[in-house]
Amino acid sequence: MERLDPVVLHVQVHDYTDPVVAELVEEVQGEYVLRYGDRDRTPVDPAEFRLPHGFVLVGRCDGVVVGSVAMRAAAEPGAAEMKRLYVRASHRRRGLARLLLHAAEDRAREAGYTRIVLETGVRQPEAIALYEAEGYTPVAGFGYYADMPSSRYFGLDLTGGRSRR
Repeated sequence: MERLDPVVLHVQVHDYTDPVVAELVEEVQGEYVLRYGDRDRTPVDPAEFRLPHGFVLVGRCDGVVVGSVAMRAAAEPGAAEMKRLYVRASHRRRGLARLLLHAAEDRAREAGYTRIVLETGVRQPEAIALYEAEGYTPVAGFGYYADMPSSRYFGLDLTGGRSRR
């Protein structure tokens, strides 16, 4: 049996308006169109994803851009809202989404957030499975899709010492 080398993911903060981020956002929007028939219509202000209150992480393996994840302040005090956790199709099934998720959790913790909340949809079963496996639990709906029956909402307490460094 062939042994696979462990995946090494390097993450770096980028501005939401950076061309590489724009390219990844368009790719994830394409995924939403395939799965739901439309783009994500949640209002997004790039300034919300800038340090010190928000951020975008871009992940690379061997110098190749493989995915991204973004965080912004949520309406709930002390909470960050995760947006657009995405791994390119050519790099899936290697654990990269989990690594991006962990990096985002650590960065949110460093930024002083005590909780993460997120919205996903029923046509993203792999995302739901990842969040549940990582200890995210259901929370009340919020934001643009709060009343959509196809949306699912999750949260994670960051004060439990789950740092992965």
